[in-house]
Amino acid sequence: METLYTGGRLLKGGWKWIACSLLGSAAADPVVEPVQVLEPWAGLNPGIVALGERLFHDMRLSADNTVSCAHCHRLGAGGSDNLPVSVGIRGQLGVINAPTVYNLNTHVSYFWDGRALTLENLVQGPLRNIREMGTDWPEVLAKLEKDEAMADAFRKAFPEKGMTPDTISRALADFMRSLVALDSPMDRWLRGEKDALSEQELRGYRLFKNYGCIACHQGQAVGGNMYASMGVMGDYFGDRKRPLTRADRGRFNVTGEEEDMHVFKVPSLRMVVLTAPYFHDASADTLEEAIATMARYQLGRDIPAEDIRDIKAFFHSLLGRHPLLRERE
Repeated sequence: METLYTGGRLLKGGWKWIACSLLGSAAADPVVEPVQVLEPWAGLNPGIVALGERLFHDMRLSADNTVSCAHCHRLGAGGSDNLPVSVGIRGQLGVINAPTVYNLNTHVSYFWDGRALTLENLVQGPLRNIREMGTDWPEVLAKLEKDEAMADAFRKAFPEKGMTPDTISRALADFMRSLVALDSPMDRWLRGEKDALSEQELRGYRLFKNYGCIACHQGQAVGGNMYASMGVMGDYFGDRKRPLTRADRGRFNVTGEEEDMHVFKVPSLRMVVLTAPYFHDASADTLEEAIATMARYQLGRDIPAEDIRDIKAFFHSLLGRHPLLRERE
């Protein structure tokens, strides 16, 4: 995977066709489009995925049996909880906005600071976090092993290993890999169905490219494949009028490198119409506010209200379909 320079920062996971895409409008040739058709994760075992779905909704994965993965990631509503921060065991509040669990198949890493490089690693974070599920593997295994039906499901899914921390993590990870919302209007347009986008949605896509938003939001997930500073063209944290928190440090908490201060994984926009509030700090309540904020602090521009409306319409075209996704804006 190549790298991309933008906004004075070296960003990982760039794409070699970004330059030409920034100059053009929606072209007929899908090869040059910076947004790509979203594809499912290939080769998943249905039995393991089904087991992972059971675990995703199992509150025994938390210390007091009150919180499941689905508690903070409501699959019917877009894969997040639409709260500024999530509520964990004993009513404890988290420290950062929960992202969606849909369409993770092309992400470069997981969590806002990118500290997990695989979905199996991602599972460890909430499970052990004292504000979220607050447990550990011996406690989880002790509870689940008492459930003969669950133990039998693990023996069938993993004949040589049965139920272990690794197989629990694998089942949950494979279930999340299955959460790909396909066949969006944008995907159909990219495949050649030119009537799939309305005039406003197509105009919004062109504006999205021409303003330069596409430099960080591209690929299958329209984001998720690189890191960027929050506040390339302005002092976002200084203007925010809110005390800095450890979560605001971003990648710095992972690398310890000063250049990674306030650097975050770029979020995917595929589910953005369903996952308000926005940004790691939930500082934007609406898409209109989020678009204007990104324009100001990442691009150094003010976008007219009519262009913001068109870009928002384009965001709606990114929303695909999944059997578990029922609620739409």
